[in-house]
Amino acid sequence: MTVEVAAVVLTAVATVLIGAYGLRAARTTSDFYVASRTVTPWWNASAIGGEYLSAASFLGVAGLILAYGADMLWFPVGYTAGYLMLLVLVAAPLRRSGAYTLPDFAEARLESLVARRVASVLVVTIGWLYLLPQFQAAGLTLRTVTGAPQWAGPVVVAAVVLISVLGGGMRSITFVQAFQYWLKLTALAVPVVFLLLVWHVDGRPEVASGEQPVFAETTTVDVATDVTIEVPGPVIVDIDGTLDDEQIDERRLVLPGEVDVAAGTTLVFPEGAPIPHASRLTPLDGEAWALPLQANGEHPLYNTYSLILALFFGTMGLPHVLVRFYTNPDGRAARRTTVAVLGLLGLFYVLPAVYGALGRLYTPELLLTGRTDAVVLVLPGRLVDGAAGDALSALVAAGAFAAFLSTSSGLTISVAGVLSQDILRTHVRSPVSAFRIGAGLALVVPIALALSSPLLGIADVVGLAFAVAASSFCPLLLLGIWWRRLTWPGAVAGLVTGGGTSTLAVTATILAGQQGGWLGALLAQPAAWSMPLAFTVMVVVSLATPRHLAPGVDRTMVRLHTPENLDLDRGDWDPEDRWRR
Repeated sequence: MTVEVAAVVLTAVATVLIGAYGLRAARTTSDFYVASRTVTPWWNASAIGGEYLSAASFLGVAGLILAYGADMLWFPVGYTAGYLMLLVLVAAPLRRSGAYTLPDFAEARLESLVARRVASVLVVTIGWLYLLPQFQAAGLTLRTVTGAPQWAGPVVVAAVVLISVLGGGMRSITFVQAFQYWLKLTALAVPVVFLLLVWHVDGRPEVASGEQPVFAETTTVDVATDVTIEVPGPVIVDIDGTLDDEQIDERRLVLPGEVDVAAGTTLVFPEGAPIPHASRLTPLDGEAWALPLQANGEHPLYNTYSLILALFFGTMGLPHVLVRFYTNPDGRAARRTTVAVLGLLGLFYVLPAVYGALGRLYTPELLLTGRTDAVVLVLPGRLVDGAAGDALSALVAAGAFAAFLSTSSGLTISVAGVLSQDILRTHVRSPVSAFRIGAGLALVVPIALALSSPLLGIADVVGLAFAVAASSFCPLLLLGIWWRRLTWPGAVAGLVTGGGTSTLAVTATILAGQQGGWLGALLAQPAAWSMPLAFTVMVVVSLATPRHLAPGVDRTMVRLHTPENLDLDRGDWDPEDRWRR
C-alpha cells in the first residue's frame, strides 16, 4: 500500500515539474491557448493520446468487459475509429480555419455572435459531463489503493491540474500529456505480461465456461460502500457487518433476492458458491458473455448502433480533442498528427480487453461490490505475489492517476478558454488572468457533482458525453466545413435541438437510471435519433433562411479547403486582438 501511495505521489510531482518546465516557454496569450501553433505532429500525437485516454479508457473499458463481455469491445473500437473520421473529414480544414476554440470556429464560419454563444454553452456542458467521471474515478482509485475517503481523489486531481494549467496553459500541458501517454501505456503493458504468464501456468482456463460465475476458492469480500446485491441462489456466508439493517456476526444462509449490504461489512463465500452481483449491474453468464448483441438490454441492436454512432462521430465534437489541432503549424501537420494518434490509440486499446477478460476469471467478486472499474487496479496484486505484485500494482496506480490528470487538464483548458473569452472578458483586463480564473471555475461544478452524485459506470458516462458531442458539434463541423449554404439560424437551431435533446436524455439517464422499454433505450443511447435530428434541423432551417448566409462565406470556404503551400493570408485569430475588441 505504501508503494502505491508513493507511485501516486511521484506521478503528481512529475506532472508539476514537467508543467513547470513548460512554464519557461509560455510567454504570450498564444502560448496559453494553442502553444503558439508550433507543436510537431509526433509530440502533439503523444499529447493527444495522453489527453484522450481518460479514466474510461484506462479503467472503464476493462470494467465493462468484465461484466458484459464482447459487446463492450465497441468502446475501444469506437474511440479509435473516431479519429479516422477526424482524419478524413475535419482535421486539416479545422486547422486552416485559424480559430482557437470551437466557439471561435462557429463565429468565424457563420459570422454570428449568437452561434458563438450557443457553442460556448455546449463546450462547457460537454466539458463538465466529461470531467465528472474523471473525478469519480480518481476517488475510486485513491480509495482502492490507499483507503482514503471518496472526496480525496477529486480534490487531489483538481489541485494538481490547477497547478499545471495555471502555470503555462497549453504549452505547459503539452509536455505533461505527452509524458502521461507513455506512462499509461507502460502501466498497462508491463503488468499484462505477468498476468498472461500466470494465466498460462494455470492451464489457460476459459473465461466464458460455465453458465454462471462462481467463486473458484474461498473468497473474502470487504464492502467499502453501501450496496444492494442480487443473490442468484441460496448460499451460506460468514458475515461480519450489516445486512438488511441487521447487525450480524455469524455464518448464515442467505436466500435468493435483493440484499442491502452496509459499508464496512465483510463477507466470506465458500468455494463454488455462485457470485452475487450489484443490483445495478446485469452481468452476462456463460457463452452470452462472449457473444455480440447480448448485453444491451431489451433492444440490443438499436443500442449497439447508437453507441457506434456516438463513438465514431462524437470524437470530432469533443472540445478538448479539437483544440489540439489548433496547436499544429498547418493542416498537413494536423493530418500527420491524426495518423500518428490512430497508431498510438490502437496500440493502447489492445490492453484493457485483456484486463477485463482476466478479471472475469480472477476478480469476480467485483461484480458483487459493483466496483468493476477497479479491475485494472486489483488484478496485478491478486495474481502476482510479493514485492513484484506490489510494484506492478504501484505502476498501474500511477498510470490511472496519470489518466485522470491528463484528461482533466485538457478539459480544463477547453472550458477555461471558453469561460475566459466569452464570460470573463468584460470583467478581467488581462486575458491570461481571465484564463486562470476560468480554469478554477471550470473545475467547481464537476467536483461538486462527483462528490454528491452516485458512483456511475465510468465508460457509460463518457459514452453519454460522446452522444452529446455527436449530436451538436459533429453536425456543425461537417456542415460548416463541407456545405456552403449553412446559415447561423440553421446552425443555432441544430445545436439547440441536437445538443439540447441529447443533454436532456443524458441527464435523465444519469439521475433516474436506465428505464425499460423503447423509451429507456432511446434515452440511454440518444445518438441514433438526436444526431440525424440535428443534421435535419440545420439543413432545413438554413434552406429557409438564405438571407442570413455569412457575407464572407466564400472567402472562409477557400481558407478551409486551400492547402497552406499556396501562401494565402489566412489571418489566424489572435486572442489578444479579440480581447481588445
